[in-house]
Amino acid sequence: MSKRITIKQIAQALHVSISTVSKALNDSYEISDETKKKIQEYAKLHKYKPNTLALSLQNKKTKTIGILIPNILAYYFARALRGIEKVAAERGYNLITCITNESYKKEVDTVEMLSNGSIDGFIACLSVETLKSEKFEHFQDIINDGTPLVLYDRVHKDIHCDKVVTDNIKSAYKATRYLMKSGCENIAIISTTEGLNINKFRKKGYLKALTKYNLEINEELIIRQEGEENLKERINTMLDNNKVDGIFTVDEISGAITIQVLNERGIKIPEEMSIIGFTNGMLSRYSSPPLTSVNRFAHTTGEVAARRLIDKIEEKIAFEDVTTEIIRTKLVERESTKKLFLKF
Repeated sequence: MSKRITIKQIAQALHVSISTVSKALNDSYEISDETKKKIQEYAKLHKYKPNTLALSLQNKKTKTIGILIPNILAYYFARALRGIEKVAAERGYNLITCITNESYKKEVDTVEMLSNGSIDGFIACLSVETLKSEKFEHFQDIINDGTPLVLYDRVHKDIHCDKVVTDNIKSAYKATRYLMKSGCENIAIISTTEGLNINKFRKKGYLKALTKYNLEINEELIIRQEGEENLKERINTMLDNNKVDGIFTVDEISGAITIQVLNERGIKIPEEMSIIGFTNGMLSRYSSPPLTSVNRFAHTTGEVAARRLIDKIEEKIAFEDVTTEIIRTKLVERESTKKLFLKF
């Protein structure tokens, strides 16, 4: 296998200076169009590729971003990564993507590994264990070192950095209100990720809607737990002992399991029971019936996070300029809810 051709070899072959070749390959206005064309065509013919390591040492930039994802199996995070990749490619950046699997230790180890000069900045979503422990020293250390950090989706007020989040309270309020508009009066809420603040915010939005429109808050209609174990049994118990005509599920797994239970019980959706879920993923689209869902625009979240980080890296925004950007949601109406007929 032949060695990769260098700028020096191109310069020798075309009898020009190394500086001229470098400027031509970077499309500099200082070089004539004729010379640029000749050099660029020669480089392409001989499959020239820039030495990114050398460039990073020269520019003190790696043009690489570290991405921390807590769970790659979740549709939301996969879509967010697509958004990050899109912007990174447009701006000429590479990604090192690491999956923490909701582990605090793995998150710490990953941050330490990439903080040795391998990357120019981080885009991260906090793991469940990190949020529960409320230990954020690893992120504070990289901020203190002057490394830009953008958190998305799962964030915490004690980490002073840029954040991109969903408007969870307002979105849950609107989803619950939609169920009311469709005629529901006994609305349950179900969650399998109780340890996350984002789901506490969604519960807050649900309770806010019930309170505003004078519907009774029945604690027996509130199912909150970690994971999906025994969720079917809890839903069945709730339905056995309570009148329920609407269900708001604050995560996609809860929505899929709830629809399965209702189908097994022979409950007609939406004639006898309306259901709305959060996160407009594959499970929502292909459940039976398809689930009306809150679309969180994960792709947009990734794009916004990537633009913010790269602008920080390129010093288009001051490092001290920290902001929280809120991504608005939209309710995608499908067959799990009745058509609206009430107005509030």
